[in-house]
Parts: sequence; C-alpha cells; structure tokens
Amino acid sequence: MTTTDTALGIWLAEALDAPHETVHDWRTGRHAMLPTGRRFDAVRIPIELVHAAAGTVAHFTIAEHLTAALDGPVIYDPNHWYYALVPPGTTDAWTCGLARCLGRGAWLSVPRTDLTEHTHLHWCVSMNAPGHLCDPATVAALIEHGHERLIPERTGFRQPR
Repeated sequence: MTTTDTALGIWLAEALDAPHETVHDWRTGRHAMLPTGRRFDAVRIPIELVHAAAGTVAHFTIAEHLTAALDGPVIYDPNHWYYALVPPGTTDAWTCGLARCLGRGAWLSVPRTDLTEHTHLHWCVSMNAPGHLCDPATVAALIEHGHERLIPERTGFRQPR
C-alpha cells in the first residue's frame, strides 16, 4: 500500500469527484489541486505571522509549535504561506482580517500525505486522521498572537493624551 492509498490520502482525494486524478498526481510526484469548501476550508496565513507566533524562523521549531498550538494539519508553501486546514464552512464565519479563509470556489495545492520534509510544498503538520482538522478559533488566536508580537510595544511617550 502506498501513501496515496492510506485512509488520509483517500479522504483528501475524495474532495474531487474523480479522486483517481489526485492519486495519479501524487503517484507521479506532483501535488494535487483540491477544491476547498468540500472536505476542508483552508486559512492562508502569512509566514511572518507564523514566525512571530512561534518566536522563531527555524522550521523544525515552527512545526513543533504549530503541532502543539493547532492540533491539526498545516501545509507549508515556501512562497510565504502556511495553510491551516479547517472544517468546511469556516469561511462563512471567518472574521480574522489578518488571514484569508479559502472556501467554496477556491483551490489548494496539496502534497502527498507523507511529504513532510522538503524545500518545496509539504505538510508542516501532518493529518492525524481523516477529518481531523484545526479549530478555526484556535487558528485565529494563533494569528492574532503573531500579529501582537509584530507590533512594537506602546510606551507612555507614544500614547495620545
């Protein structure tokens, strides 16, 4: 059994009406383009916010931090984005203006489920089980924490009278 035949791979592939296309892409070394809004939505988080929230730019430490903080799958795109997978429909109630939530009508490039260490698109935090996704409120809290760490501390000198 290959990684694409695991329960996780099958669950992700079934986001398409033709899941065999996803499996074929993974088997031939390509990433699969999957629609958001069916099996999952995805919160696209700027890399700077994740680094600030984790307090580091070290990839291994960031992966540990996200694993502990989010308890759900995260894809890392070295083009400056992290994608936290959240339940479908999250985009309808998403209020955090610091990151965009991708739902119905959007697509996400998804690597094979076993691709966890790579210089290209990969899972920073792997899925634990089919359907086990990040809690949207926890993702928003992580984003806001990163934003707070990026904002310089206010001093008495800067505060308006």
